[in-house]
Amino acid sequence: MNNITWKTKAFNDLTVNEFYEIIYLRTAIFVVEQDCPYQEVDEKDRQSFHLFGRTESGEVIAVTRILPQGVSYKEISIGRIALKKEWRGKGIADELMNETFKFIEKEFGKQSIRISAQQYLFNYYSKHGFIQVGEMYLKDDIPHIEMLTEF
Repeated sequence: MNNITWKTKAFNDLTVNEFYEIIYLRTAIFVVEQDCPYQEVDEKDRQSFHLFGRTESGEVIAVTRILPQGVSYKEISIGRIALKKEWRGKGIADELMNETFKFIEKEFGKQSIRISAQQYLFNYYSKHGFIQVGEMYLKDDIPHIEMLTEF
């Protein structure tokens, strides 16, 4: 098992350094690694919970943004799900999803969750109970699909 410490905080409860580490990782993956210039930081960050995983050495390597109902969709949604490249393939992405689901159930109860998923991650999200509920569409020139699950 990986020794990752998981924390979830509302935007206003994050320290400046925690928010910086979260944004640094998200930008490294979604803007630089995926070569996709877009507005990574948006107003939804202020309305969201931010779940992040830290290694024993203190590095933030995994993040999820949890958006309450009505922020992106009528359902709770999650997004900006990111795992540092060097840590992929070690089961941490599954831990990240499990921690995300545990937080949502604790904070909001059992609720449907809607996501806008990059299409190439269809199998990953399907394995976590999401089903495709719409046609493929381009978002920032990357194929996406809308997916929904119920817990």
